[in-house]
Amino acid sequence: MTTTASTTTAARAVTDTLQPRNVLVAGMSGIGWAAAGDWTGLPWGLLGALCAGIVPAGYIEWQRKRGTWGDRHVVDRTKRGPIFLVILKSVGLGALVMVLGHAPTGILVAVLALWAMTVVLLAVNTVWKISVDSAVASAVPALLAVVHSPWWLLAYLLTLAVCWSRVTLAYHTIAQTVAGASCGAITAAAFLLA
Repeated sequence: MTTTASTTTAARAVTDTLQPRNVLVAGMSGIGWAAAGDWTGLPWGLLGALCAGIVPAGYIEWQRKRGTWGDRHVVDRTKRGPIFLVILKSVGLGALVMVLGHAPTGILVAVLALWAMTVVLLAVNTVWKISVDSAVASAVPALLAVVHSPWWLLAYLLTLAVCWSRVTLAYHTIAQTVAGASCGAITAAAFLLA
């Protein structure tokens, strides 16, 4: 498949705009709001985004500046383990704060679902490269569809755009993005069982 310069530019814009940190800030804020039923859930959602998205992105940037990785994409599967461990610790700490602070059940369940998703991603990553960007881009609309409205499933058009961008930029294969998106979609099942 030949990729033109304009296609590559478009793919890079999609993957940078819809990177996990950004998707989590927007999505977890909405989930927090819905879980509480008003604005008081917003800080809990932002805490979830901080732990699941911003802290890991900061860790990746810190390692990138140290020369450990070339960019935020960490295309070498064998170097991704420490990132998953940072995510698990950060999200686990966030969940503990939520329990101690009596956060709304819905946002706590969402954070625990993201923690469980990360465990699955880590396990798969030990033997096969799976797309984390696709997983997050899929988990957030699925969670929003459960807590807000099924209309949020239309946001899967953005998930498809993320998958396309990851394949176009040769960061992942189609199978790796489909697996990641599938893993993310299953994350919403935690809400249905809670």
